Amino acid sequence: MRIYPAIDIRGGKCVRLFKGDFAQETVFSDSPADMAKKWEDQGAQFLHLVDLDGARAGHSENLATVRNILATVSIPVELGGGIRTMANIDEVLALGVRRVILGSVAVRDPELVKQACKKYGDRIVVGIDAKDGIVAVDGWGVSGDVDVITLAKAMKQAGVQAIIYTDISRDGTLSGVNVEATAKLARESGVAIVASGGVRDVSDIRALKPFEKDGIEGVIVGKSIYTGSLDLHEAIEIAKEGE
Repeated sequence: MRIYPAIDIRGGKCVRLFKGDFAQETVFSDSPADMAKKWEDQGAQFLHLVDLDGARAGHSENLATVRNILATVSIPVELGGGIRTMANIDEVLALGVRRVILGSVAVRDPELVKQACKKYGDRIVVGIDAKDGIVAVDGWGVSGDVDVITLAKAMKQAGVQAIIYTDISRDGTLSGVNVEATAKLARESGVAIVASGGVRDVSDIRALKPFEKDGIEGVIVGKSIYTGSLDLHEAIEIAKEGE
């Protein structure tokens, strides 16, 4: 199981939101690139980047910051947030980003997801953000009017090989990851799932570990590593157990 440290970018800074609320923001660093290097030095093998401004604008807004991160670390990164056209996908991958995360467009334009998967294969990942099992879009501000499992199955048909599943009600709360819903999604969709939202400490990593067999292939850690409630190096070691 892989641990993905999250770097959420807003206005060129590294921030964290509470339940996706832009009005409840904490700035953890003025230099996302420095933060990326810190996580790499602690053993991270892959970074999860989110362009929060892009999520609201509907197109990438912080690519200069992403370039700085790519120039600073040697490990692969994935990027999500407002990427909704093939031109934007092409642009981001051309920068050197390893994987693009498609979110709202998976609901609004599944045909684009299919085309992107055909062109780029496993470099395309879908992010499904949900509350009470219903998908949310446009920076979590709007209901997508579709349930999580239905969308995940449709994405598998489109060629998607991995999905990042975020429980919005837990994101940034340190209230614990939604193991049950994440494992159910992995089992019923048949797609590799990365868990996200609410991770507090190593107990969450241990709770997810048994469900690798069901298809949980990783977990995103955000606020917990910034506040210190989770030690990244320890989490990585636990995730590797049995490999």
